[in-house]
Amino acid sequence: MAVSGRNYRYVARPIGYATPVVIAALIFSVVSIGWLQSEEGYLTPKNGLGYWLGIVGSLMMLALLTYSYRKRSSATRGLFSIPTWFRIHMVLGALGPSLILFHSNFSLGALNSNVALFTMLAVATSGVIGRYIYGKIHIGLHGRRAVAKEIFADVDELRRELAEEMRGIDTIFADLDLFGRQILEHDAQGPAHSHLLNAITAVRSRLQGARKRRQVLQAIETEGRRNGWALNYLRQRIAEIDLAVSAYLNAVLKAAELRFFERLFSLWHVLHLPLFFLMVMAALVHVWATHRY
Repeated sequence: MAVSGRNYRYVARPIGYATPVVIAALIFSVVSIGWLQSEEGYLTPKNGLGYWLGIVGSLMMLALLTYSYRKRSSATRGLFSIPTWFRIHMVLGALGPSLILFHSNFSLGALNSNVALFTMLAVATSGVIGRYIYGKIHIGLHGRRAVAKEIFADVDELRRELAEEMRGIDTIFADLDLFGRQILEHDAQGPAHSHLLNAITAVRSRLQGARKRRQVLQAIETEGRRNGWALNYLRQRIAEIDLAVSAYLNAVLKAAELRFFERLFSLWHVLHLPLFFLMVMAALVHVWATHRY
C-alpha cells in the first residue's frame, strides 16, 4: 500500500532531519576555527574586515523582522511564500550571530558591546529552541500549523488503511490500534504531567514501532511463502506496510504532544520578542557609542 496523499506528511524523511544538522555542524566548525585563530589578531572590531562583519551581521539580525512582517502584511504576499521567508529567517538567524562573533574576535570589550553580544547570543539560543517547538506544532518542515482535530482524522484514516492491508495479521493491528487509542484518549493534568507524558509517549512509540515492524516482517514473510510471492514483490510489500506503520505511529505521537507544545510556544513568544527588541536596543547603543567615542 502507498500511504495516501496528505498522510504521507507523517512519514519521517531522513533528509528533513539531516539538513539542519549538517548546516549546524558546518557553522559550528567554521566558528570553532575562528575561535582557535582569534589570538592571531587577523580581525579587529574597529576597522577592516572585522568592522564590516559586524555591520553585515547586525543588518542580518535586524532583517529577521521581515519574516514577522511578511506573515502579517497583505502588501507583500506576492514576494516569496511564507515557507521561503521562514528559510531565509533561519539562515539569517544562524549567519548573523556567527558574523558578529567574528566581528568581536571572540573576546569581550566595553560594557555596551558585552550587553549587545550576550543579548544576541540569548536571542540566537532562544531561536533554536523556538525552531524546535515550531516543528512540533506544524505538519511538515515548513507546513501549516497542526490542528488536533485534523490529526485525529488522519489517524483514523491511517487506521482504516492499515486494517484493509493487514487483514491476515489482525492481532498485530489490534495491538497497534489499542496503543493509539490509549495515547489519544489520555489527557495530561498540567504542564509538568504533560511533559512527562510526552516523554513516555515518545519512548513507547519507538519501542512499539520497532516491535510491530518485526511482527509485520515475520507475518508478511509467512504470507509470501504461502502464496509463492517473488522476492522483489515480498520486499515491496514489507516496505509499504512498514511505511504505513511508521506514519501511523508518527501521527499518534504528533497528536499526543500537540497540546503541550502549543502551550510552550505561547510562553516562548512572550519571552523571545522582548528579548529580541532588547537586543536591537543594545546593538544601537553599541553602534552609537563606538562611533561617538
